[in-house]
Amino acid sequence: MDSGKREMTDNGTIAKIRGKTRVRRLLVWLCIDLVVAVAVLALLLYRPGRYDPADLESANPERGQVSSYLTHELSPQFYNGTQRGEPFDLVITQKGVNEIVAGWGWPVMSEGAMLYAPAVLFVPGSVVLMGTVNIKGVELVVSIELRPSIDEQGLSSLSVAQVKIGAMNITPLAKMMAKRMYVQRMAAASADSKALYAKIAASLLNDEPFEPVFEVDDRKVRIKKITVQQGKITAHLVPAS
Repeated sequence: MDSGKREMTDNGTIAKIRGKTRVRRLLVWLCIDLVVAVAVLALLLYRPGRYDPADLESANPERGQVSSYLTHELSPQFYNGTQRGEPFDLVITQKGVNEIVAGWGWPVMSEGAMLYAPAVLFVPGSVVLMGTVNIKGVELVVSIELRPSIDEQGLSSLSVAQVKIGAMNITPLAKMMAKRMYVQRMAAASADSKALYAKIAASLLNDEPFEPVFEVDDRKVRIKKITVQQGKITAHLVPAS
């Protein structure tokens, strides 16, 4: 009889220990999940130190206004170099590009999200596009790093090197979604696939290289080399037959 009671007591004690162990494990996993959730949220809400759209705001352009940098500096530089029929360098400044972007009209609404405060950075080897996305009152800074290049065959590429929300790298997911979007748009659109903007889109969204040839008044020029430095891009152009 005593052994039976002792066995029942032992079984009850073991059951209690197991119950406490399950609760302890559950609490541990809940704590881990909470820490992970907080870490993910902190990464998403992170604001990169180099993101500073103040230059864009200081330009204070009117909505839809054409940038004076585009009309008075960049376009004449490109046109005059093309008309000479000789190799020339086209220098594009970060400040000038941000002035052009400022005139595009912000904010932009897309599928319930609002995009505003864009900023373009030129860093050695890369062009970084940054902006704030507001989704239901939550502000997230999105960064897209592009690496322009020209291969040995003279074909140009605008490869997406990195996509981030805050400090979280979402490059694989972003590329997968971009390729799917590219396929869908190409299937639905009637746009000329040979147009320059279509080639640039294909390069960005589907990693397709293209010939960097431009035509001005029946004169064609080709980008032979492109160099991205801090604050500026230098494109070396040559006449193209």
